[in-house]
Amino acid sequence: MAENRGVVYVRQGEVEVQAIPFPKLEAPNGKKIEHGVILKVITTNICGSDQHMVRGRTTAPSGLVLGHEITGEVIEAGRDVETLKKGDLVSVPFNVACGRCRTCKEQHTGVCLSVNPARAGGAYGYVDMGGWIGGQAEYVMVPYADFNLLRFPDRDKAMAKITDLTCLSDILPTGYHGAITAGVGPGTTVYVAGAGPVGLAAAASARLLGAAVVIVGDMNPARLAHARNVGFETVDLSLDVTLAEQIFHILGDAEVDCAIDCVGFEAHGHGHEGAQVEAPATVLNSLMEITRAAGRIGIPGLYVTEDPGAKDAAAKRGSLSLRLGLGWAKSHSLHTGQTPVMKYNRQLMQAILWDRLHIADIVGVQVIDLDQAPAGYAQFDAGAPKKFVIDPHAVLQRTG
Repeated sequence: MAENRGVVYVRQGEVEVQAIPFPKLEAPNGKKIEHGVILKVITTNICGSDQHMVRGRTTAPSGLVLGHEITGEVIEAGRDVETLKKGDLVSVPFNVACGRCRTCKEQHTGVCLSVNPARAGGAYGYVDMGGWIGGQAEYVMVPYADFNLLRFPDRDKAMAKITDLTCLSDILPTGYHGAITAGVGPGTTVYVAGAGPVGLAAAASARLLGAAVVIVGDMNPARLAHARNVGFETVDLSLDVTLAEQIFHILGDAEVDCAIDCVGFEAHGHGHEGAQVEAPATVLNSLMEITRAAGRIGIPGLYVTEDPGAKDAAAKRGSLSLRLGLGWAKSHSLHTGQTPVMKYNRQLMQAILWDRLHIADIVGVQVIDLDQAPAGYAQFDAGAPKKFVIDPHAVLQRTG
């Protein structure tokens, strides 16, 4: 039996690299499948969504193999796989999708109706998302491979840009989806809440889409400094100055055309005192305040149905105190939900391959080996302005 190792959630605040089973062409319920492939993982990334689980803010069980941002090489294909072969280098959308149900056929692959018996939508290595084994590992199985996987057309060119292409599995399409649903286009003014990797990917996407100015807000000075270094305007939400006042200082106008929430449910209040207090609705309410009438708000930031670590009973059930009346009065459009990665990843791949987008520099990619994953989690949780990319087989170290 071939060996495999992966990053496993142990308990709140703790992950370990452990021996895990080598993947089989089987669904989580044990049913044998022939539409899947087994990948040798080339890169797999630590995501802010993983951190929600590791912090104990979900109902994730001990023993869960983490990781939904995966790029790999096909080493085995089931008999029903027709468009992929051994040796192909592929990007794995974090959505597990069948390609056959109504929502998949409508390109809403983030809410596939077939891959999760509990609710719509599946993902690798994530709580309540269908039981699919995560890819922060040496090897992983991907089902419905012909539909799900994006094959890179030239292996050598792909490996030369692999630290950019690894972002195609989640954060880059997620940031792009946030920008698209917020209505970003040529000449627009854009505010992005959150200077983490998804926030920076959203900001980069807004720039790619032709925004006139992109402003990124955060409380972390290191992340704000990095955002400025890669060309974005910034506002410091830890200051006792309102968001509207800081935006006015930049634009001469207290409102923006488009706003993107890349923070999600673990948000904290604004201002020096507020920064110490968790306030899960604060980002959404502030975005309604600073988005112009008839503007749009994209919400790729994660919100959960259950939050056992929340400070009040309502938030534990995913209920937030939104100023919906303000959004209604300003005729805002709000768009939420998992990103349908396949809607965007091919075009974004081309933008990377043709040097239109250097996303690895923008999000601060740092390559680590598998055994460094626990330290990467700790540094990311402490607010490091980096995107940690795991190299399980030291492939990048040999070719870099």
